[in-house]
Amino acid sequence: MHSLGRLKANRGEIEDAIALFQQSLAINEQISNVKGKAITLSCLGQIAEQQGDYDQALDYLEPALEILQRIQSPDAEAVRQMLARVEGYMAR
Repeated sequence: MHSLGRLKANRGEIEDAIALFQQSLAINEQISNVKGKAITLSCLGQIAEQQGDYDQALDYLEPALEILQRIQSPDAEAVRQMLARVEGYMAR
Protein backbone atom coordinates (compact mmCIF):
# COMPACT_ATOMS: atom_id res chain seq x y z
CA MET A 1 0.00 0.00 0.00
CA HIS A 2 2.73 2.41 0.99
CA SER A 3 4.67 1.96 -2.26
CA LEU A 4 1.50 2.39 -4.29
CA GLY A 5 0.76 5.55 -2.32
CA ARG A 6 4.16 6.96 -3.21
CA LEU A 7 3.63 6.07 -6.86
CA LYS A 8 0.24 7.80 -6.92
CA ALA A 9 1.66 10.86 -5.15
CA ASN A 10 4.51 11.08 -7.64
CA ARG A 11 1.98 10.94 -10.48
CA GLY A 12 -0.04 13.74 -8.91
CA GLU A 13 -2.94 11.45 -8.04
CA ILE A 14 -3.19 12.94 -4.57
CA GLU A 15 -6.60 11.65 -3.48
CA ASP A 16 -5.65 8.10 -4.44
CA ALA A 17 -2.30 8.50 -2.68
CA ILE A 18 -3.96 9.69 0.52
CA ALA A 19 -6.39 6.76 0.47
CA LEU A 20 -3.53 4.29 0.01
CA PHE A 21 -1.47 5.90 2.77
CA GLN A 22 -4.49 5.75 5.09
CA GLN A 23 -4.82 2.03 4.34
CA SER A 24 -1.10 1.56 4.93
CA LEU A 25 -1.38 3.42 8.22
CA ALA A 26 -4.21 1.15 9.39
CA ILE A 27 -2.24 -1.97 8.43
CA ASN A 28 0.90 -0.74 10.18
CA GLU A 29 -1.13 -0.05 13.32
CA GLN A 30 -2.73 -3.51 13.19
CA ILE A 31 0.62 -5.27 12.92
CA SER A 32 2.40 -2.91 15.34
CA ASN A 33 4.92 -1.77 12.73
CA VAL A 34 5.92 1.49 14.40
CA LYS A 35 8.53 2.50 11.83
CA GLY A 36 6.12 1.83 8.97
CA LYS A 37 3.51 3.89 10.78
CA ALA A 38 5.94 6.78 11.22
CA ILE A 39 7.07 6.74 7.59
CA THR A 40 3.46 6.67 6.39
CA LEU A 41 2.56 9.54 8.72
CA SER A 42 5.47 11.52 7.31
CA CYS A 43 4.24 10.90 3.75
CA LEU A 44 0.77 12.10 4.70
CA GLY A 45 2.37 15.12 6.36
CA GLN A 46 4.34 15.90 3.23
CA ILE A 47 1.19 15.80 1.10
CA ALA A 48 -0.64 18.05 3.57
CA GLU A 49 2.30 20.48 3.48
CA GLN A 50 2.29 20.53 -0.32
CA GLN A 51 -1.43 21.28 -0.27
CA GLY A 52 -0.90 24.15 2.17
CA ASP A 53 -2.79 22.41 4.98
CA TYR A 54 -0.19 23.12 7.64
CA ASP A 55 -2.34 22.19 10.64
CA GLN A 56 -2.96 18.77 9.13
CA ALA A 57 0.73 18.45 8.28
CA LEU A 58 1.60 19.05 11.93
CA ASP A 59 -0.93 16.43 12.99
CA TYR A 60 0.93 13.87 10.89
CA LEU A 61 4.53 15.02 11.31
CA GLU A 62 4.61 15.46 15.08
CA PRO A 63 3.73 11.83 15.91
CA ALA A 64 5.96 10.62 13.07
CA LEU A 65 8.91 12.47 14.57
CA GLU A 66 8.14 11.23 18.08
CA ILE A 67 8.11 7.61 16.89
CA LEU A 68 11.28 7.96 14.82
CA GLN A 69 13.14 9.61 17.68
CA ARG A 70 11.96 6.93 20.10
CA ILE A 71 13.29 4.15 17.87
CA GLN A 72 16.40 6.19 17.07
CA SER A 73 15.81 6.09 13.33
CA PRO A 74 18.03 8.17 11.04
CA ASP A 75 14.80 9.13 9.22
CA ALA A 76 13.96 11.40 12.17
CA GLU A 77 16.18 14.16 10.80
CA ALA A 78 14.25 14.44 7.53
CA VAL A 79 10.95 14.60 9.41
CA ARG A 80 12.41 17.17 11.81
CA GLN A 81 13.34 19.33 8.82
CA MET A 82 9.85 18.98 7.31
CA LEU A 83 8.30 19.91 10.64
CA ALA A 84 10.52 22.98 10.96
CA ARG A 85 9.59 24.05 7.45
CA VAL A 86 5.86 23.70 8.19
CA GLU A 87 6.23 25.63 11.43
CA GLY A 88 8.05 28.33 9.48
CA TYR A 89 5.19 28.59 6.99
CA MET A 90 2.72 28.86 9.85
CA ALA A 91 4.69 31.67 11.49
CA ARG A 92 4.33 33.89 8.42
